Amino acid sequence: MAVEVGALAPDFELKDNHGRTVRLSDFRAADGAGGGAEGADGGGKNVVLLFYPFAFTGVCTGELCALRDELPSFVNEDTQLLAVSNDSIHTLRVFAEQEGLEYPLLSDFWPHGEVSRAYGVFDEEKGCALRGTFILDKEGIVRWSVLNGLPDARDLGDYVKALAAL
Repeated sequence: MAVEVGALAPDFELKDNHGRTVRLSDFRAADGAGGGAEGADGGGKNVVLLFYPFAFTGVCTGELCALRDELPSFVNEDTQLLAVSNDSIHTLRVFAEQEGLEYPLLSDFWPHGEVSRAYGVFDEEKGCALRGTFILDKEGIVRWSVLNGLPDARDLGDYVKALAAL
């Protein structure tokens, strides 16, 4: 079962496509659980946390490139996009370079799917994350979410509306 709206998002620490450590709590407001990434008011950032099955697959590539093309809506002084898959950091590095993706691609490779499981979006039979998206406010509370099956792309317009409501 996916993390519910209104719940505190499970914290995690993953490596990005450049091998840098990314902690979800680093984006929370200073009075929250983390140190607080600088937002417009110094109070952290909203996070668009997007889980996707695998790099180099058709629907995933389409979704991530659509985000790239609308990046100012998802990476700015108030918002940070974090995309998570079960691929290795090496695979994600090549994928980001090939597609011109300039936002963090996080590897939930090992322990395999640990963060995807914590969010309730890991498909045990296929060994990958489903298409789950969670919009987190600056305190790390889940304010909106959607979960789609493997073949079903998500609508970026829904993310924009959910962010505007924060």
